[in-house]
Amino acid sequence: MTDVDVKATLQQILKRVDAAYDQRPKELKGDKPLLLAVSKTKPVEMIIDAYSVGQRHFGENYVEELVEKSQHPEILSQCPDIKWHFIGHLQTNKVNKIIKLPNMHMVQTVHSEKLANNLNSAWQKFEKENKQPLNVLIQINTSGEEAKNGIAPSDAPKLYKYIKENLKELNLNGIMTIGAFGHDYSQGPNPDFITLMQVHKQICEENQLNEKDIQVSMGMSNDFEKAIEMGSTIVRVGTSIFGYRTKNPSA
Repeated sequence: MTDVDVKATLQQILKRVDAAYDQRPKELKGDKPLLLAVSKTKPVEMIIDAYSVGQRHFGENYVEELVEKSQHPEILSQCPDIKWHFIGHLQTNKVNKIIKLPNMHMVQTVHSEKLANNLNSAWQKFEKENKQPLNVLIQINTSGEEAKNGIAPSDAPKLYKYIKENLKELNLNGIMTIGAFGHDYSQGPNPDFITLMQVHKQICEENQLNEKDIQVSMGMSNDFEKAIEMGSTIVRVGTSIFGYRTKNPSA
C-alpha cells in the first residue's frame, strides 16, 4: 500500500512541534500547539495507524472524502474517539452533509456571515445526544490571492463579533489562514503569519479577551515550526506524516 511508516513519522513531527514550542517567545501566551493530521487522499489504514499511537485530530479538505472516511466501518470500530476537522472550502449547499457526520469536531473555514448562518441553522436542527455547539474557526485570506478563500483581514473582527453575538449554536474558537505557498524565509518572517497574528491581537483587544482564548490555525508541513514560533496553536500537517499525495480527481 505504502512505504511510509506513519507511526514513526508522526512521532518525529510531535517532537518537532515540542521543539518549536520551546523556541516560542515567552510573551506569546498561546497554548501548546495541537497537531492536526491532514489525511486527504490517504487510505483509511494510514489513519488507523496514526490513531493507534495516540493521534486523535484529523483534517480533510473535500466533503465527499470526509463523508466516506468518517462513516467507514473500520474507522467507526477502531477509532471511536477520532475528531474530524473540515479544512477545505465549504459551500453552503453541502453544510448538511458535514454536520451529520459522526465525530465531526470543527469547521476551520468559515469565511462569511452567510456560511456561518447556514452552519448555525443546520446545527440547531440537528438532533444529537449530548449536543454541544459546533466548533468553528474564521478563515482569513491573509495573502489577498483571488484563488484563496477567506475573509479579508480588515473584515475579520466584524465577523468574529457577529458570530459571537448572534450564533449561539457555534463555538467560535479562533482564526485560521492558508496563506501563500513557498515563502522564502531568508527574506524574513512569513507576512501571512504576521497578518494573522495582528488580527488575533485586534480581536483580543476589542473583545477584552485573553490571548489564550483565541486559537490560531496556521502552518503546514513546510513551515509549521515557523508558525509555532510566531504563535500558532493548531498546525495542519499532511505530507510530513503520510507522505506525498496524489491529486484528488474530485477536487
